[in-house]
Amino acid sequence: MTNPQAPQTCDLLIEAGFVVPVEPHGVVLEDHAVAVDGGVILAVLPIAEARARYAPKETVSRPDAALIPGLVNAHTHNPMTLLRGVADDLPLKVWLQQHIWPIEAAVISPAFVEDGVTLAIAELLRGGVTCVNENYFFPDVQAATYRRHGFRARIGLPVIDFPTAWAKSDDEYFDKAGEVHDQWRGDPLVATAFAPHAPYTVNDANFERVRMLADQLDLPVHLHLHETAQEVAQSIDEHGQRPIARLDRLGLINDRLIAVHMTQLTEAEIHLCAERGVSVVHCPESNLKLASGFCPACALARAGVTLAIGTDGVASNNDLDMFGETRTAAILAKTVADDAAALDAFAALRAATLGGAKAIGFDHIVGTIEAGKQADLACVDLSALETQPLHHVVSQLVYATGRHQVGDVWIAGRHKLRERVLVDMDAAGIVANARQWRERIAAVRTS
Repeated sequence: MTNPQAPQTCDLLIEAGFVVPVEPHGVVLEDHAVAVDGGVILAVLPIAEARARYAPKETVSRPDAALIPGLVNAHTHNPMTLLRGVADDLPLKVWLQQHIWPIEAAVISPAFVEDGVTLAIAELLRGGVTCVNENYFFPDVQAATYRRHGFRARIGLPVIDFPTAWAKSDDEYFDKAGEVHDQWRGDPLVATAFAPHAPYTVNDANFERVRMLADQLDLPVHLHLHETAQEVAQSIDEHGQRPIARLDRLGLINDRLIAVHMTQLTEAEIHLCAERGVSVVHCPESNLKLASGFCPACALARAGVTLAIGTDGVASNNDLDMFGETRTAAILAKTVADDAAALDAFAALRAATLGGAKAIGFDHIVGTIEAGKQADLACVDLSALETQPLHHVVSQLVYATGRHQVGDVWIAGRHKLRERVLVDMDAAGIVANARQWRERIAAVRTS
């Protein structure tokens, strides 16, 4: 008689009341476990079977929780956490040109970027976010900070038509972009993208240069596009065509493009994006707060466009709460489409996970809970009275759950948040540092 096969060792077994893998779509697995080894998901299977098959070094049991893929914040300016609330209740151009840019000109530095990103990482982890698509200056500092904290990110390489603390000329922007890309090529957590700011701040020659280099280096292009009616009108006045038509003329409307905001779209533009493989990042709360307009999220998704969700920067949101953002996206989509079935709970959660991963080119490693992918996971406690009774897990996650219910987070199998406590981050020190920046920024604003 042969002995039963010995259990397979692994680093971690996470047992949850519910596992929401996102792929297959619409599935919720009750009383399932996820086995992890070397940062990679080995299997998703019933708890009893997992206990028989695996001998884990650590078991985390969360019977009242839903385990979901880590949320992907597909558009953000995380150093701007330090500008939270400095210029609220203003339209985009006034907010940006008369307040944000002058403050940034006075305070932006490598230290500002490092400290802002660190504050953001702490906030993101406490909200179940494990990956961001970043767009700001000093990408070298951003990349090093994300890597040091073991956080997954695609870092934008900025291109803009005027001098900043990061670069003084067109050539310097592109030279530095190449250096940062070369430094982080092949890193397991940090990758890069070109980040030309917007059609109204980047000229044709620089857009053409971005397109050529993106093709050569196989990089995405992360861009604010059709954010406001004013942007569209300005483009017609200056270029004789709408921004999307202009970018199409320059060869940028393709499957590398991560188009952010997209509140001003014709039906023809929606279908063009679908045909060319453009991804769209929906930032509903920033658009609402700045009165920028409404992204036709449902129409884009139904046309076949990859739809992702982002918070935008804290200076215009004013938080990095992807649970709140996803709820707003789902509810707003129904009003915009005049259809209560638009962007249902499963579709909204998909946009906040796999949609974001696809948009930024990370879907081969994250965005779902399945064997072979990186163990970027978030555990959400659903036992609180605010999420009871529990009739439908995903509806509860999208429409009733708050980020304060995120208990545990892992990135590449490493515990980053354990029972609401940040692992290897000094929360009190981060808060104290943010207060120092408040005083420095206040001094700039009153000078």
